[in-house]
Amino acid sequence: MGHIVEKVQEYLEKIEKSDINAYIHVNREKVLKEAENLEKNEKLKKKPLYGKIIAVKSNINIRGYLVSCASKTLENYISPYDATVIKKIKSQGGLIIGMTNMDEFACGSSGETSYYGPTNNPKAEGRIPGGSSSGSAAAVSADLCDMALGSDTGGSIRNPASHCGIVGFKPSYGVVSRQGLCDLAMSFDQIGPLTKNARDALLLTNIIKGKDISDSTTVDTPEFKVWNGEEMKNYRIGIVKEFMEVSDEKIRKRIEMGIEVFRDLNWKVVELNYKYRDLALPTYYLINYVEFFSATRRYDGRRYGYPIEEVCGEEVLRRIMIGKHISEKEFSGKYYKRALQARKIMKKEMLKLFKNVDAIVSPTVPKLPHKLGEKLTPMEMYAYDILTVPANLCGMCAGVVRCGDINGIPVGLQIMGKPFDDEKILNIMIQFEENF
Repeated sequence: MGHIVEKVQEYLEKIEKSDINAYIHVNREKVLKEAENLEKNEKLKKKPLYGKIIAVKSNINIRGYLVSCASKTLENYISPYDATVIKKIKSQGGLIIGMTNMDEFACGSSGETSYYGPTNNPKAEGRIPGGSSSGSAAAVSADLCDMALGSDTGGSIRNPASHCGIVGFKPSYGVVSRQGLCDLAMSFDQIGPLTKNARDALLLTNIIKGKDISDSTTVDTPEFKVWNGEEMKNYRIGIVKEFMEVSDEKIRKRIEMGIEVFRDLNWKVVELNYKYRDLALPTYYLINYVEFFSATRRYDGRRYGYPIEEVCGEEVLRRIMIGKHISEKEFSGKYYKRALQARKIMKKEMLKLFKNVDAIVSPTVPKLPHKLGEKLTPMEMYAYDILTVPANLCGMCAGVVRCGDINGIPVGLQIMGKPFDDEKILNIMIQFEENF
């Protein structure tokens, strides 16, 4: 028995014993057979992902796996094909171990809206792991895989990465193909990595990125490399006053300690202002509702699954109903079109901030994760996203690295870059992690 089969068996045993509910579907026989075949494949041995065990969020299609989006709607849907990102992972020697838990149809920031029950936070027992990529973040954090894929619509990779004390990266819009992703909101979504360190995040992003003929929004980007510190001299890091102000004082203090790392690297720290912070959530959610309503029209129970409105959970239904309402002719000008205008203004203003800084640094979430089962109003739940949605609204790249903890609960530092500065932001994340 080779080392990959052994490693897979170890992970499978750990998954079976684990009680955090990180996975929805693991096919033991399938993954062991694939591990055996991988060991015999001489061509893949020199590939960068060879022998890496990867977990995948349940809204990304993988042939032969249950792709349920954590909803009763698709509880019987076994995918007949591989998404583009999955083909790329397999071609580079990566091995998929299973499908992870998530908020139902990616609607949520806590991991609690899943039809399969909530995921527990492995680093802060009894608290939410964050969402919507809850299972992927928890699986990496609890060492139930080497790395994972998530999707990020308004913070769904970065929010759980912060809560679970790991690394998460949302690529710029168009860097990674969305073919095979069950979209929540097509103009925001990006697939990205959740990993144990920033170097792995760069490695996995490098594999999954690239132009794809089946996704017209994709662009080509050169190969990402790890830079040495010399190439990053005299960098300027921006701190947006309004992003710091909305965060709990304890989180702010931790982030301020993290910012010292950049000062120690002799980088300049610059204070900035962004006047549209309070527009972020209403603009994001109005567009999100309309795009989600449109995306769910295919779940009508005819070709597969059940009609979504008949079986979905409360949060999914709320978004469908509001999306339907504001898509109607008499309201679309009042809400949706105005949200699109606001988005344009926000992006223009945000890009201005990058004229004299290389990256903007902020907390990832404004508050610590709440206890599982604690009742929050929809608005309180949406407030988790206030610092992450600007990156999606503006098509930027943004990553999260661990920045210590508060009484054992992890806190993540968010590093944002302008569109297509992904390689630079990943390298700033590596610098931060290695000097923290």
